[in-house]
Amino acid sequence: MAQEDQLINPSIHLTVKKVGREQTPIIIVDNFSNDTEQLINYAKYRCDFTTDDSSYYPGVRSALPKTYVNAVLNMLYQTIYDVYQIPPEFLLRPRNYCFSLISHQPEQLMMLQRMPHFDTLSPNYFAILHYLGPHSHGDTGLFRHRPTNWERIDQARSEHYFSAANAHIKQHGEPQAGYFVASDHHFELFDRIEYRPNRLVVYPGNLLHSVLIEPNKDIDSDPTTGRLTANIFVEFTNP
Repeated sequence: MAQEDQLINPSIHLTVKKVGREQTPIIIVDNFSNDTEQLINYAKYRCDFTTDDSSYYPGVRSALPKTYVNAVLNMLYQTIYDVYQIPPEFLLRPRNYCFSLISHQPEQLMMLQRMPHFDTLSPNYFAILHYLGPHSHGDTGLFRHRPTNWERIDQARSEHYFSAANAHIKQHGEPQAGYFVASDHHFELFDRIEYRPNRLVVYPGNLLHSVLIEPNKDIDSDPTTGRLTANIFVEFTNP
């Protein structure tokens, strides 16, 4: 793995897009890395991918190289502070970092994997997602919960959200088998983060989202052909 200062492209293109009725900022960085092929080869030849039993991710994961993680965080941390107005006394704490590949077939999915989800209730927890695969793959969909009109679920909203979601499932039944890729009577697909090779995005972990799986292209556990992403999860906490 190259040195930290050689991993990040000095000519990145960074934009901030506000999405949905709640105008949530999303950081989008195109042409992020100098060498995504190096990361793909690292995943292919040096990683042991296994099912992530600590989450509902429908695939396999393996640890990212720390050199890459440090380079990403050193480049982005001040931008995250500024865009999301994190109190300056809060400290950035990495929570998890991994390569990810979708490998579950639609019929293997549990109920919670068949609907949009959020990662956490914490307001200062963020997902950093780097699209690595060089081919065309499914986007990341952003969803609104129709019964509440909420796009982000925090601690104050959680009890009512889960109550409304359970009531809806009790009345209308569980979501249909397969990946959740379009609006229905329960969730509205209001925006999407387009998959582009070497695009990196940052979004709050409490934003409702789902991968818009294209089964013939995205369900593949080979790092060279599958929907390989690098995922870094961080939280800013009061020391």
